[in-house]
Amino acid sequence: MNRLRQLLSRIDGRGYPAYKQLRGRYHDDEVELCIDHVQGDPFAAPSKVRLRIPLDDVDLPDRLLATRAGRVAVRDGLARRLAQHASRIELGRSGSGKSGVVLVDAGGQEVLERSAVVLEGDVLDARLQVGLPAAGRRILGRAAERLLVDELPRLARRALLLTDAEVDELEDHVRCVEDQEDLRRRLPELGLIAFVADGSVLPRRSGASDRPLAGDAVVPWMGPESLAVEVELLHPLPDGRRRVRGTGLSPGVTLIVGGGYHGKSTLLSALERGVYPHVPSDGRELVVTDPSALKVRAEDGRRVEGVDISPFIADLPGGRNTSDFRTDDASGSTSQAASIVEAVEVGTRVLLLDEDSSATNFLVRDARMQELVAKEHEPITPLVDRVRELHDELDVSTILVMGGCGDYFDVADRVLLMKDFIPEDVTSEARSVAERHPSGRRAETDTPLASPRERHPHVSSIDASKGRKGVKITLRDLHRLELGTSRLDLHGLEQLVDRSQTWSLGCALELLRRRFLGDDVTLSAALEALDDLLDREGLDVLDPHHREGEHPGDHARPRRFEIAGALNRLRTLRVE
Repeated sequence: MNRLRQLLSRIDGRGYPAYKQLRGRYHDDEVELCIDHVQGDPFAAPSKVRLRIPLDDVDLPDRLLATRAGRVAVRDGLARRLAQHASRIELGRSGSGKSGVVLVDAGGQEVLERSAVVLEGDVLDARLQVGLPAAGRRILGRAAERLLVDELPRLARRALLLTDAEVDELEDHVRCVEDQEDLRRRLPELGLIAFVADGSVLPRRSGASDRPLAGDAVVPWMGPESLAVEVELLHPLPDGRRRVRGTGLSPGVTLIVGGGYHGKSTLLSALERGVYPHVPSDGRELVVTDPSALKVRAEDGRRVEGVDISPFIADLPGGRNTSDFRTDDASGSTSQAASIVEAVEVGTRVLLLDEDSSATNFLVRDARMQELVAKEHEPITPLVDRVRELHDELDVSTILVMGGCGDYFDVADRVLLMKDFIPEDVTSEARSVAERHPSGRRAETDTPLASPRERHPHVSSIDASKGRKGVKITLRDLHRLELGTSRLDLHGLEQLVDRSQTWSLGCALELLRRRFLGDDVTLSAALEALDDLLDREGLDVLDPHHREGEHPGDHARPRRFEIAGALNRLRTLRVE
């Protein structure tokens, strides 16, 4: 580190661009400090820095790295330790812009595959963003020396060189994630699409916090006996148990009903997030959903490109074709129909819908409206008439929150009533109500439901370039992304949970264009090839500007379903 000290002493007080001289690698006993990218000024995105330690010094037990889920969990746990210790660095923030900030992309309640910590051969590589200290645009050399030469190596040692007690804590984290991923993998053999363990805490603290609700207001989940399932976990829980009782949801059509504010949407939200593992003590760590489950909502104004929506919308006035439908400004019903077809095209096995975020005329058309508006004048075939076919013909299940329409009683396999956040199985009662009070409506299907045709995206319609800058991907927030000159509104992709996931999604679109899409390649095949690549080579390949052996930026892995959803919302997209 002496060379770095000398450099910092020499550039102290000079203009900020002199920091560029710091790029390189510096050693301090067992810690190697790599400064890969230096920010242009104090107000720019922080500099990219890595801390490298021999894995032998970290001394991770082999059992923690024995499974893919375990390796992801180890990396996640170490990133969280880094972030926790980084928050304690007391350098002071008296400098300009981002001076002194140390950031680690550690995530929230969900455990995602990330690029923040990577195990490369015999080395642990931790990636950080660091704000180099400045007053105005003048270098604060002594503050930078304290940060880079003293604090960061100390951070690496404190966070990454584990005591026996800290190894035990990390092992608890790994076991929790492995249990969830193993249970998620076994859902089909258990005959389930979702599982909610008794005692789970589903409500969150607020709309602005994803942490579990605490205090006397908490009503732990306790499922009905009729839907009770016992599952065996890979590892014993802290109390020694390996068998856990909970509510199992089977394939088919599941309705979640009940009065307002009684927990319907809270349950659906937990199932949405159940496609990801959660940290211990989250409350939802044993709420597990089929990994392909996708939330589908109405999105007025979204782009639709080359989608066969004819099973739901056909015979438009003027004879407009809907088997190859295109629009720049879809209605709520049209957008929701397109989203369902797009989801099934790329392999979704479970659809999640909430009445509150759905187009009413897409969900149902009751008998009175059928009487007033004849079918020949209504192009929409509502979901209530297709939802059974989705399961029976295409093996796609549906979980639907419904508070205002009982017509779905006729097609549901099970009905779950939420009352004061306590679930009751009211399937028999719902069927009895349907028998006593027939809806009087007529099914409006006239053609059978078939598998969606697979589409071939045009490579030339995906362009992340911006003038002479080449590829330019800009993250605005969790649901807003810019790909070159195109702005993507991703609010319809409600299972995005992390900004780094959204940025990685934009990079994935560029990688698809560059390496996997072609004239004879379907979207599904390209997504499969992308998943295989990420499994083999990790997330570093996502960065279009990545240089081997350098900080690739903060990536969190998006699912193929959100990648496809983003592509489908790209306004320049063209498909065959």
